[in-house]
Amino acid sequence: MRVPVSWLLEHLDAGEVGPQELAEAFVRIGIEVDEVRPLDQVTGPLVVGRVAEIEELTGFKKPIRFCRVDVGEEASEDEPADDEGPSGIRTRGIVCGATNFAEGDLVVVALPGTVLPGPFEIGSRKTYGRVSDGMICSARELGLGDDHTGILVLPPSTASPGDSGHEVLGLGDTVLELTPTPDRGYALSVRGLARELAAALDVPFGDPAALELPPAEGEAWPVEIEDPTGCDRFVVRRVTSLDAGAPTPWWMRRRLLLAGIRSISLAVDVTNYVMLELGQPLHAWDTASLQGGLVVRRAKPGEKLTTLDDVERTLDADDVVIADERGPVSLAGTMGGASTEISTESTDVLIEGAHWDPPSISRTARRHKLFSEAAKRFERFTDPQVCAAAVERASRLLRTYGDGSIQPGRTDVGSVEPPSPITMPISLPDQIAGVRYERGVTVRRLNQVGCKVTVGAGDDGVATVTATPPSWRGDLKQPADLVEEVLRLEGYDSIPSVLPAAPAGTGLTAAQRRRRTVSRALAEAGYVEVQPFPFVGETVWDAFGLPADDVRRKTVQVQNPLEADKDRLATTLLPGLLETLQRNASRGFKDLALFHIGQVVLPGASPVPMPELGVGGRPSDEDLAQLEAAVPAQPQHVAVVLAGQREQAGWWGKGEQAGWADAVQAARLVGQAAGVELRVRNAELAPWHPGRCAELLVGDWPVGHAGELHPKVIEALGLPKRTVAMELDLDAIPLRDRRPAPVISPYPPVLLDVALVVDAKVPAADLAEALVAGGGDLLEDTSLFDVYTGDQVGEGKRSLAYKLRFRAPDRTLTVEEATQARDAAVAEAASRYGAELRA
Repeated sequence: MRVPVSWLLEHLDAGEVGPQELAEAFVRIGIEVDEVRPLDQVTGPLVVGRVAEIEELTGFKKPIRFCRVDVGEEASEDEPADDEGPSGIRTRGIVCGATNFAEGDLVVVALPGTVLPGPFEIGSRKTYGRVSDGMICSARELGLGDDHTGILVLPPSTASPGDSGHEVLGLGDTVLELTPTPDRGYALSVRGLARELAAALDVPFGDPAALELPPAEGEAWPVEIEDPTGCDRFVVRRVTSLDAGAPTPWWMRRRLLLAGIRSISLAVDVTNYVMLELGQPLHAWDTASLQGGLVVRRAKPGEKLTTLDDVERTLDADDVVIADERGPVSLAGTMGGASTEISTESTDVLIEGAHWDPPSISRTARRHKLFSEAAKRFERFTDPQVCAAAVERASRLLRTYGDGSIQPGRTDVGSVEPPSPITMPISLPDQIAGVRYERGVTVRRLNQVGCKVTVGAGDDGVATVTATPPSWRGDLKQPADLVEEVLRLEGYDSIPSVLPAAPAGTGLTAAQRRRRTVSRALAEAGYVEVQPFPFVGETVWDAFGLPADDVRRKTVQVQNPLEADKDRLATTLLPGLLETLQRNASRGFKDLALFHIGQVVLPGASPVPMPELGVGGRPSDEDLAQLEAAVPAQPQHVAVVLAGQREQAGWWGKGEQAGWADAVQAARLVGQAAGVELRVRNAELAPWHPGRCAELLVGDWPVGHAGELHPKVIEALGLPKRTVAMELDLDAIPLRDRRPAPVISPYPPVLLDVALVVDAKVPAADLAEALVAGGGDLLEDTSLFDVYTGDQVGEGKRSLAYKLRFRAPDRTLTVEEATQARDAAVAEAASRYGAELRA
């Protein structure tokens, strides 16, 4: 949030305190300061000018205007005739490309010799065939904000031509850019920030919300709350006979400008101003466009609403809306509807201030991707007791600056639950911090926060303090929150930093060592580790081609997701990993090898309800057991995806496309790093290609799959052609506490080849297992080097040729011994699969 120092000091009796001191005070009490930006970055003759004449220049690609501007200089007798304006007033000719001002408007002019932020020096120069003797400035060029949509036009009677622009613009001020923590919604307002400063500096604070409210005298407009969960208070005030064309006063426009909000119209500016001042977002309705009373409810199926940004939105049943007789006219707490928007002709308006349920607003904002200033505040909790004061403040501003008439009556419906009192030992902050604070510190600091405090004694005679949180502090729920407030305001720097003695560690666990080994092995093989988004949406399973009864579709829903369309915990690592691959491929990276090691969440068939545990004491053994049972299984998986070429092309020759065998090899690499040997057999499982999918086993236990993805899955996800993937359940692989040291024989091997003719349906891996089983201890290695199908082996048959390597650990193996072992291996293959030696 951006806020000028002058606005903050208006509510403090702080004396002579500088911007840097305020910034240090904010940091001291836990509010981050991103920037301290002085506005006095403009030097030289900056003045207010009045546009006397405008000449449109033609023949250029963009609009160009030559303006005669009165800057308060009187014409002398020897002044050139074309420099004289009306009544002998000297005007300066200035070329300008903006079109948002007219003759008679007050503007800010940088005369030659002025240096604008940048630095950018202004001089007199010839351009577009005219001499431009200065520059008409925008807000961004003056360093007042980011708005560069046009020239900064001052309201009439703000100043006179020739007045100092430095004084009119208040360039002696400083803007602080602050980032309060998300739990401190009250700090997104001048009221909240000034109160924090008052506590930090120990100075008096004047609450801008302390207005004397007149009696309601009936309803201003009929309002009904059908959903008290989504809205527990709704206040409306009606202002009529408003001058729709009345300009926003400069002091208000300036503060909005410095806060980063563009001025639109008086009614809209007033609601924005009160939101920044009091922290209560308001909405202004065009009364003439409403039909009947207002109803606060949840959206109904099929309802739509066109919001102020001219986007038609399909509403969700969880969205809280405000409706009239026609249907929804506002997305509550987020953005109003276009049908009731305040226009330049609106003279009869309703000012509405309400208190909305923070989780509901947060879900709506993320669902519709509408992160408005109002939603930012409502999702962080606003003060329910300030609604009426904020509406009254806005109504009085419209009456003062827009000649509006505040109608008798104020609608105020709903019921707000008061905060619950919190009791704690008065010495608890001292115990937590390890500091002995002065007597009365706890009570004084809690009073500064806004709590109503009473001191008493507990049943054991220990002094206690009972604090009732103020209405604007929805984050104060338990004693720990009160302790944090005391420590924060006393200063975290007053707490001594004493490191506890570090006990001797036991090192990494076996599972942690295995994870690091697997990660290092994949990285050394050329894979890049990524951290994909951990949540998925329901639609991804359709893209994967999973059947309706697939267990991977059974997921755990996140109650408050970061993205509305991805609100499920993943049961497999592939969705996030493939999304990362697709994003990189769309940015021109065609050859990719990615991996990720992370947890998946696998809910059981019948989930155990999660118990609600309090903080008053340690949970019972039964509660802990139920808590453990309610947590779904979260095994650790490892997955890889490959696309493009696994070996690059170059002057040395053609590259090699990544294929299903590379995915299988990645699985073997993981198995080798984990200390096991994986078995591979043919399988069918979505999202892999049915004929190019392998099941990976440890012994007879399946632990994962690898292969090429199905073409339909590749098309649905926008992946590169022939993308391959592998996923293993790392926790399903048994841990090897002690791995046997490899035995290396110093004796030479005997190499023999064998070609076996078997049925074409016999997997090559199964036949290799039979050879290993028959070859015994002398068979050191077997590898497939040729596959042949044709007339020589017969229809429905194929020839599989293997290289067999025999070696004895204690002697030189004879050819006869190797031949006997080979014959035993072939005999086992013949016994299992009817294999015959190929002639």
